[in-house]
Amino acid sequence: MPKEKPELSDAMRAKMGRKLPTKNPIKGTKFTIAISSAKGGVGKSTFATNLALALKKVGCKVGILDADIYGPSIPKMMGIDEKPKSDGEKLEPINKYDIQCMSIGFLTDQQTPMIWRGPMVTSAIRTFTQKVSWKDLDFIIVDMPPGTGDTQLTFSQEIKIDGAIIISTPQEVALLDVKRGIKMFDKLGVKILGLVDNMSYFIGDDNKRYNIFGEGGVKKTAAEFKKDFLGEIPISPDVGLTSDNGKPIVEDNPKHEITKIFVDLADKVKKKIQ
Repeated sequence: MPKEKPELSDAMRAKMGRKLPTKNPIKGTKFTIAISSAKGGVGKSTFATNLALALKKVGCKVGILDADIYGPSIPKMMGIDEKPKSDGEKLEPINKYDIQCMSIGFLTDQQTPMIWRGPMVTSAIRTFTQKVSWKDLDFIIVDMPPGTGDTQLTFSQEIKIDGAIIISTPQEVALLDVKRGIKMFDKLGVKILGLVDNMSYFIGDDNKRYNIFGEGGVKKTAAEFKKDFLGEIPISPDVGLTSDNGKPIVEDNPKHEITKIFVDLADKVKKKIQ
């Protein structure tokens, strides 16, 4: 008598019938890096712009995609006050400091609130990833919005993300959201390149170190979730001033101590990806 085939469990049937979603790279780019925090006000956009400029300094062709639809910061930080050109089908990124840039802020008035529901946000993100003529980029840096909502899901499920960097201050209230962000990326199968402790400390006029937001929280969180800790970035008034003036610190002052930190970080990121 022929042997009976073993009965499949419900779990095995589900696994065999499940198709993995197709994730597409952003055309015109080699590697996509998401900059996330899951928490607002921790310097994520400032980090994204300066990392992009630092990657340029280590020999890469770089673009920035401002995915924060409700609160775009890239136009101000990069000093861009113009609208992108279009051929009727695709938008041309705006080039500033040899960085290709795209943001919803280029298409709307700076003081116009984006009162959009989720599907409209998703549509805008798909436009920026599918209908922008990015040209021969080694890296595209994606400045993610706070939280774990529609934008993060759209990118994680539809776009090939080569790595995410998570930014936080060391205080516990910020790290609560960061931990949610780590779990989200893990569940969605996005590799986390590491965590960065931003606004980590302040050096006073007396040359003493002041840990304004606490100490060591980001490093402990990285260890807790078995992620790499990429380093600390201290508080410097120069960082905020240069960003407000539309010329981030890495571009404005190549010899500044913060610039050196960002260039070291860019070198780490480049090696991790490539």
